[in-house]
Amino acid sequence: MTTRITLRPLALEAAPPPRVTPPGDTPSGDALRLAGGPLRFAACEAVARELAPEGIRELARARLAPKDASDWAARYTSDGAEQVRRQIAALSAPRAPFAGLSLTRPRLMGILNVTPDSFSDGGDRFDAGRAVADGFAMIEAGAGILDVGGESTRPRAEPVEEVEEIRRILPVVRALAGGGALVSIDTRRARVMAAALEAGARIVNDVTALTGDPHGLSLIAEAGASVVLMHMQGEPRTMQIDPIYADVPLDIYDYLSERVAACEAAGIPRDRIAIDPGIGFGKALAHNLRVLDHLAVLHGIGCPLVLGVSRKSFLAKIVPGVPPKARLPGSLAANLAGLARGVQILRVHDVPETAQAVTVWEAIQGYPEG
Repeated sequence: MTTRITLRPLALEAAPPPRVTPPGDTPSGDALRLAGGPLRFAACEAVARELAPEGIRELARARLAPKDASDWAARYTSDGAEQVRRQIAALSAPRAPFAGLSLTRPRLMGILNVTPDSFSDGGDRFDAGRAVADGFAMIEAGAGILDVGGESTRPRAEPVEEVEEIRRILPVVRALAGGGALVSIDTRRARVMAAALEAGARIVNDVTALTGDPHGLSLIAEAGASVVLMHMQGEPRTMQIDPIYADVPLDIYDYLSERVAACEAAGIPRDRIAIDPGIGFGKALAHNLRVLDHLAVLHGIGCPLVLGVSRKSFLAKIVPGVPPKARLPGSLAANLAGLARGVQILRVHDVPETAQAVTVWEAIQGYPEG
């Protein structure tokens, strides 16, 4: 049985510009920067949960100043103060570059599905030449990463043969990486990962968080690649059949914490790991909305946070009758909500439009130009 303490930053606001402290004056020190970014927080929601084989039990929940969280946590577990110390450090530390990409401002991951059956763009880029041209156009429009996928993982999707998945992605990855793009391969199979990395990809984006193939962990460790670990309850064919959680943001936190620990134990350092809560993967609408509202808790794991909401079906449950390619306004709203909770990387279909929205958001937050 384990008692886990989690801290969710509350009342996030833009940090003021740096100032020179007058002689004899001292900063209050009450507010902490979230992941070293433009947002800060002076309060958090602290939760103590007891994790046992028979289930999860919430012990207590409170709104606190970060400086008071250690004493509160010590009431519920002997290592509570140490858990809080580690989380405060993780919540406030600047994120290192991911696969060489600086995270001092939000980044876009452009989606390049070379599939005939993806939920919103299936068939659009099944031709390799079209996919490559569109990929470079995304880079020109502001994408920092191109995420190439050869197998749909939409709800109820059927698996694709490994050989076919490799056939689809290989020429696209090779051409994009050869042209200087930072390429991610969206796959759950180690052989596909290996083929893409050999062709020049530098990131693996795995919806199974490296649990779907027994060779995935060792492959990533030996290749020196970066990885995005996503949360998914179940698997694509069944994941939307009555998903159940005790507390969905905290359950995702626990799962991703364990997967990061497994990666580190396998030789993948934390600075090569990003995490993704998996919006729409084994989650009902209420789950998705709660996860989006509570995204800031995941910064306590200490890894860059990737958010993928683009065109997803939960948007059409909020605004019924909107087909996938007409969901840009909803996608932008959800992405900006993610930025307001400190997300570093947005995974999107519509790069130019999202880049414009992010640029305006950055200006409001006080980012320097350029």
